[in-house]
Amino acid sequence: MSSPRTSHRLALSLLACAVLGWAGVCEARAPRVEHVVVVMRHGVRAPIVGEAPEGTLTRDPWPTWPAPAEHLTPRGARAMERLGRSDRSWFAKLGVLPTRGCPMPGQVTIWTNTAQRTIASGEAFAQGLAPGCGLVVGHRAAGDIDPLFEPLRAGVAPFDPAAAIASIEAYTGGVDRLADRLKPQLDELDRVLGCGAPQGCQPASTSGLKASADGRGVDLSGPIRDASGTAQVLLLQYVEGLSPAPSSWRGIDPAALKRLGALHAALFDVFTRPPYMTARQAGPLGRRVLETLENGPRVDVLVGHDTNVTALAAALGVPLDAPGYATGDTPPGGALVLMSLVDEAGRRTVRVYYRTQSPEALRRLSGDVTRQETALPSSVGPVSLERFREDLTAKLQTSAPVAN
Repeated sequence: MSSPRTSHRLALSLLACAVLGWAGVCEARAPRVEHVVVVMRHGVRAPIVGEAPEGTLTRDPWPTWPAPAEHLTPRGARAMERLGRSDRSWFAKLGVLPTRGCPMPGQVTIWTNTAQRTIASGEAFAQGLAPGCGLVVGHRAAGDIDPLFEPLRAGVAPFDPAAAIASIEAYTGGVDRLADRLKPQLDELDRVLGCGAPQGCQPASTSGLKASADGRGVDLSGPIRDASGTAQVLLLQYVEGLSPAPSSWRGIDPAALKRLGALHAALFDVFTRPPYMTARQAGPLGRRVLETLENGPRVDVLVGHDTNVTALAAALGVPLDAPGYATGDTPPGGALVLMSLVDEAGRRTVRVYYRTQSPEALRRLSGDVTRQETALPSSVGPVSLERFREDLTAKLQTSAPVAN
């Protein structure tokens, strides 16, 4: 006769089997989820100053935002809280958190970057994940550079601008060609802005790529740099519910936003996806992921930026495809969710999911969430933790870290 504890574990394993979609292995006992890492972009924020570049012309005035520049909006906070509730239900079904009540001390860690939008996103998510439990949201002091999320600014890995530019040019075929390939989207952006100027609505600029002034990064100039920010502002306006309005911004609709999202996604073809950039942008986060999957808390939530999600996806070799968004773009609140599992024989495997909400779901403050399992390139189905560690470590390989 089995003990209550054994029966409980079996029930959790069978439930996890159903939740993860393992129809083929449910006849045997399903692997048990050990650890979960959530690498997440912050929620809906007000535009960054200059995100739509100076000189951008529009038919309609830009809307007024309910929050200071760069800050998480109140609506964005509510959306993050709903995401936390949804993830709590998911994690409970997987057996890594209790169905009700507060997690045990040490079961959940939440760490964010130092910007207001990331801290506030982490706090709202924590309230949804474990309401009333007072989960601590950790972060460095405001104004500090956290190398986990901003490794280039922190200077934690050697950086050769010439090597970076060579990698970017090889990956993109050249930033001028990148802009040429996206001319249909650039033209559509002009139509949506609707200024009617013969020369177009966006500032005229020439594509260029050079070392940043401090030598710790690269600076992109030209139409992709400019249009990527404007396209993101238009998406943020939509999901915040500011446009389209009855008499303004009528050209903004979900289909157009998805097409224009390719301009924002192209930014990461420069800053995070070329192999040289991936190794440096994803290095600290990738190592944190490995630590957690091997011997960390049950749930480790890391709240950063779109560059963090896209860099980690590049290191993992997984696509970022989500309903309502251009391929390669990361929506507010979008996350890569990685799980380590162990079976009866002690074999440990890893699975990866891409968790997002559509623009319409964000706009309606809906609880609808999409969770798509994404296959790792080294395996069909779960990959062994050992193989996962080897592959990810190879993608993150740089020379010795720079001493601080």
